[in-house]
Amino acid sequence: MTRRDAIRAGAATALAGVAGCSSLPSAPVGTGGAGSDDGGPVAVASFFSFFDFGRNVAEGTPLTVENLVPTGLHGHGWDPNSSITRRIIEADAFVHVGEDFQPWADRAIETIRADGADTALLNVREGIELVDLAASLDRDEEGVGAQRGKDPHFWLDPRRAKRSVDNIADGFAELVPDHADRIRQNAEAYKTDVLDRIDADYEAIFDRAERDVVQLAAHNAFQYIGERYGVRMRPLVTNLAASGDVKPADVREATRVIRENDIRYIANGVFESQRPAQQLLRETDVEAYFPVTPYAGVRDEWVAEDWGYEEIAYNINMPTFKIVLGTETPEAAAPTDGWVEQWRNFEPV
Repeated sequence: MTRRDAIRAGAATALAGVAGCSSLPSAPVGTGGAGSDDGGPVAVASFFSFFDFGRNVAEGTPLTVENLVPTGLHGHGWDPNSSITRRIIEADAFVHVGEDFQPWADRAIETIRADGADTALLNVREGIELVDLAASLDRDEEGVGAQRGKDPHFWLDPRRAKRSVDNIADGFAELVPDHADRIRQNAEAYKTDVLDRIDADYEAIFDRAERDVVQLAAHNAFQYIGERYGVRMRPLVTNLAASGDVKPADVREATRVIRENDIRYIANGVFESQRPAQQLLRETDVEAYFPVTPYAGVRDEWVAEDWGYEEIAYNINMPTFKIVLGTETPEAAAPTDGWVEQWRNFEPV
């Protein structure tokens, strides 16, 4: 009997409490193949972006890909209950972001290795060059959620994201070798048809801008966008996770950037507190804030509409960057009717 068989038979009570004790809602689940009810292979992902990459790579194969993180939550600071560890060990593969970014995922990997479970561990960050942490990062945060002083949010750069797609494809091809050709074809198509197109469209947006600075009332997760497209990303919340207090000095610096660059619109994280953005609305000439997200979580309506990395890029991030860079009015940048009304000074999830 394998470890996975034992867990399916209910012999995993010793795992209780390994991955935290909070009770959380069910995670959104997507499939890339025939589904898991028929006993086919299953890969679970620790982060929404790589769940989405994985389901596209697995399309048309018997492999099912599931997202472990519940709707409305980031996968970084989440502390799941022990059922998530059991689900990982039940799976044939665990798609994760590499060490030192998701503590709960690191703990689950330690459990897998200690117990000799046969869940394949697929590190999407393998072989990807990371940039140094932003200079604006709090010194108290150095090394927290990052590896050796590096910024872990590489997937915001579509070019780096392509390597993670290859890493997923390599792991999936080993998992279902009879479908390796289809998996690699899917990966190449996704990189070309989706990630290259996103990269080109992002580049066009930033090339049109006369301003080279974006003020974010959000956490320090967008450096790779700035590094890839030559824009200064100025986060108000200067830690890596979507949490933490805003210091008076941070507000003063944001006020200076807004004044000196004649900024009328700022960007704020979809899954973050709106209080810092609202403070800037009160204390500066900023007229409104609009949404951005590092693809770390999903809303209920995004799940209902089957949005992935691609749809979030075009329906959330790109319109906001056009607005905050001043290249288009909110109405001109809006991808759909009602978008401005929904997202102008939006309420939190």
